[in-house]
Amino acid sequence: MFETLSERLQITFRRMRGHGHLTESEIREGVREIRTALLEADVDLQVVREFDEAVRRRATSEEILRSLTPGQQVIKVVRDEMVAILGQGGEAALGRSARPPSVFLVVGLQGSGKTTTSAKLARLLKGQGRSPLLVPADVRRPAAVEQLRVLGEQVGVPVADVPPGAAAVEVCRGALRESRLVGRDPLIVDTAGRLHIDDELMAELEALKSDLQPAEILYVADAMTGQDAVRAAGAFHARIALTGVILSKADGDARGGAALSIRKVLGVPIKLVGVGEHMENLEPFHPDRMASRILGMGDVLTLIEKAEAVASGEEAEALARRMKRSGLTLEDLAEQLDKVRKLGSLRQIVDLLPGAGALRDMPLDEKGLVRSRAIISSMTPDERRRPEIVDGGRRLRIARGSGTTVADVNQLLKQFKQMRKMMKTMARGGPAMRSGMFGDARGFRR
Repeated sequence: MFETLSERLQITFRRMRGHGHLTESEIREGVREIRTALLEADVDLQVVREFDEAVRRRATSEEILRSLTPGQQVIKVVRDEMVAILGQGGEAALGRSARPPSVFLVVGLQGSGKTTTSAKLARLLKGQGRSPLLVPADVRRPAAVEQLRVLGEQVGVPVADVPPGAAAVEVCRGALRESRLVGRDPLIVDTAGRLHIDDELMAELEALKSDLQPAEILYVADAMTGQDAVRAAGAFHARIALTGVILSKADGDARGGAALSIRKVLGVPIKLVGVGEHMENLEPFHPDRMASRILGMGDVLTLIEKAEAVASGEEAEALARRMKRSGLTLEDLAEQLDKVRKLGSLRQIVDLLPGAGALRDMPLDEKGLVRSRAIISSMTPDERRRPEIVDGGRRLRIARGSGTTVADVNQLLKQFKQMRKMMKTMARGGPAMRSGMFGDARGFRR
C-alpha cells in the first residue's frame, strides 16, 4: 500500500537523518523533495501546497534548526501534518440513528467495489456484535442482487428480498419494515453504481436519502483511480451530502493520492479502508496509523489487534503451559500456522512492521505456509505429538499424502526440531514466553 510514495519519502528522510546538523537550505531542499514525491503520488495540488507551507514553516523554526536531531524532528513535523491531512482526531466512528435501525447508504461509481465493500462492512459489524441486514438496491442489474446474496451467505448475514419489478425505494422500505420486526440493525443498502452526471440515477439517490433518513451516506472510492475518485466523490457530495468515505482497493494503490486528498478536499472523514480481496480485509481508518505506514514507521497497533482477534490471552497462556509441561508439538505448530494465515497474507503482515520498506523485496513464501500445514495434516496424531518416531517409511507416506517431497518433510522436521529447542529454552525463562506466539500485547499500548 502506497509503496511508491513511501519509498520516495524514506530516501529523503535517510538523507536528512545522515546529517548531524541541518542548515535551513538543506531543510528546504528536503521539503521540496517531499513536495515532489506527493505530486508524483497524484495528491491534489492545493493539498500539497498547504502541506508544503505548513511543513516548511515548522521545519525551519529555530527550535528544529538548533535541535541535536534535526532530521528526526523534521520527520515528526511531516508526520503531524500528514495526520492533519488524513483526519485529525483519530478514528471516525460510524453513526447511529436515534431510532433503530440505522441505515448505511453505500454509494459510488460502477466498478468501485460497492457490493463487495457492503458485504465486508456487514461482516465487520457482525463481528462487533451487531445484526446487520444487507439490502440489494441495485435492482436494474439482476446480477448485482445475486452477487450480494452470494456474499451475504459467505459472511453469514441475511439479504433482504427483492420483489419482482420493485423499485429501489420499495425494496428499502420493505427491508426497513422487516428489520424493525426481527430486530436487524443496521441496514446496509448497496445502491446501483452511477456516474455523477446521470441526473436520473442521482435523483434516485436523493429519493432514497429522503425516504430512509440514513445515519451514514458512505462513498466507496476506488483508491487506485487517484484524483478521479476525489473529483467524483466531490460531485456526489454536492448532491447528497456524504457523511463518510470508504477507500476500496487500497492494497493495490502504490501512490496514495486519493487517501491523502479526499478528506481535505471534501471535508468528509475516511471511515474505513479496504486492504485486500478477502471479506475480512476491511479496517477502521486511523489517520495516525496510516500516516505511520506511509512514512515507513509501520503500524504495530493494527498488527496487535489482528493477532488478538485470532487468539485470546487464555489460548496463549494455555499454549505456554503445554509447552512448559511437554514441549511444543506439531499440533501446536499447525494451530499457530492457521492463526498466521488468518492475519492475512505475509506481505500484509510485513507491511505493518516498522521499516517495512527494507523488507519489501524479501521473498515471502506464502506457499511454504500451505505446504507445511499440508505435511502436518498428513501425519497421524501420534506422529504430530511425537515427531521423533517419523522414520524413512513414514516420511515417504507423509510426502505422498501431502503432495510434497521427502526433502520437504525433512526440512519441516528439521525446522521444527530447532524451533522446539528454542521454545523450550524460552518457556523455562517464563516471562519471555508468557504471551505465546500471539499473546496479549496490550502492554504495547501503554
